[in-house]
Amino acid sequence: MPSFTTPPRAPASGWLFLGVAFAFLLTMLGTTLPTPLYPVYQQRFGFSQLMITVIFAAYAVGVIAALITTGRWSDQVGRRPLLLGGLLASAISDVIFLNSDGLAMLLAGRVISGVSAGIFTGTATVAVIELAPDAWKRTATFVATAANMGGLGLGPVVAGLLGEYAPWPLHLAFAVHLGLLALALVAVWLARETVERPAHPRLRLQRLTIPPEVRGAFLPAAIAGFAGFAVLGFFTATAPAFMNEVLGHDNRALVGFVAGVVFFASTLGQLMVNRFPQPWRLPIGCAVVILGVGLVGAGIGLASLGVFLGGAVIVGLGQGIGFRAGLGMVTAASPPDQRGTVTSTFFFVAYVALSIPVVGIGLTARAIGLAATGMGFAVLVGLLSALALVLLVRRQALAPSA
Repeated sequence: MPSFTTPPRAPASGWLFLGVAFAFLLTMLGTTLPTPLYPVYQQRFGFSQLMITVIFAAYAVGVIAALITTGRWSDQVGRRPLLLGGLLASAISDVIFLNSDGLAMLLAGRVISGVSAGIFTGTATVAVIELAPDAWKRTATFVATAANMGGLGLGPVVAGLLGEYAPWPLHLAFAVHLGLLALALVAVWLARETVERPAHPRLRLQRLTIPPEVRGAFLPAAIAGFAGFAVLGFFTATAPAFMNEVLGHDNRALVGFVAGVVFFASTLGQLMVNRFPQPWRLPIGCAVVILGVGLVGAGIGLASLGVFLGGAVIVGLGQGIGFRAGLGMVTAASPPDQRGTVTSTFFFVAYVALSIPVVGIGLTARAIGLAATGMGFAVLVGLLSALALVLLVRRQALAPSA
């Protein structure tokens, strides 16, 4: 029987719980800081829109690499060491962006930023829930979700405001973020460890598999998740280009707000999901995404900021409902001893959706133009969501006879 190193069990502290949640929010905020600044990088370094999407996609490479490599490490070495490592990666990314002088450093900064997000996505979610004092137990999962998606949404807003109205537009946001990371470091350092660590940790890669009995639930959930995360990638990587070149708005604060609102709406959607009957949560999410991307596409076609922004809010709500419902459906269908593996596979699909479609947008825009590409992307996401919806309705129709 393996021996364990048992962490000291200090009483749960509301302040330390909120401190780790703050570290989670701040790390995710750092990953989306470049969004409203992409047009500035594009102009300063002469990048094409395709190169901007490649720079963004490098982030997803870092996330996926960290998820596969460190996905199971926090159970072996503890939550705090992984969280401290994620904060270190976030700080290194800031330093690289502060000194960036071209493509190589921007790519490196995005990859390392992705590593910080990949470490925090799983580890911090669990740590926040485990650290919650009794008064926060019922809302701990939502606090973790809000820290994750809220941080992603605040990144473009903060960078847009500083980039538009403060000096040092390409650097100030990263300098401020780097300073705040020091507070997050203290919060994580003071937090108690929440797992019993084996005396001889076994650090293995996270396996990505789907057991046969889970595939019926996994397929529609993964398709819906892919569609939803493709939309998040669209707003994070290419919304600045659409705002500037199609809608005629180049104010960085406005660009940051539009890019961030989809994440705020996603957080609200995840909070709303329990209001719907369980069998209809994911279908409702798919239907709302279809409506939202329809408005996004119409906003691009009409060159209307109001329609485009309304679509962003609605598609964010649908993404949030669909993501939480899909993850819950997949987890419920998984054998208890394989839930971690199936969840990791689900996240892998989601983060692939952040990168491949936006690179496709960059390639397609060179051939048919940005506006046509945006409308085509909206149609594609709508079709994927409709496919997931059909599969879900069919699955429910067949369920009674199973």
